[in-house]
Amino acid sequence: MSHFKKILVWQKSISLVTKIYKATSTFPKEEMFGLTSQIRRSSVSIPSNIAEGSGRESSKDFLRFLYISLGSIFEMQTQLEIAKNIIYINEEEFNLLYEDSREIERMLASLIRKLKDSN
Repeated sequence: MSHFKKILVWQKSISLVTKIYKATSTFPKEEMFGLTSQIRRSSVSIPSNIAEGSGRESSKDFLRFLYISLGSIFEMQTQLEIAKNIIYINEEEFNLLYEDSREIERMLASLIRKLKDSN
């Protein structure tokens, strides 16, 4: 497998994590162990699983970790929706974060397809 830092979807997901941390820094303090923590953990899980999977010996193992990353994207998108609904983030901020996450989602899906086709 290739070194994870060279994988474009990993690079973009690292950028998204940074944006998520900035966005959630304005959440109410009582959410520190609630929604703030959940959104941050799911966003961090995306590049973490890409990195971990890329270090595995087989593409089958890598695929498993890519699917976990994809699940973390969906989890984070859901949590962002909740944050928007309770007005922790505004519509514009939500749209920017959501579009970034959708791009990463599409990239992960494409990488998954390529790995599956090569097996």
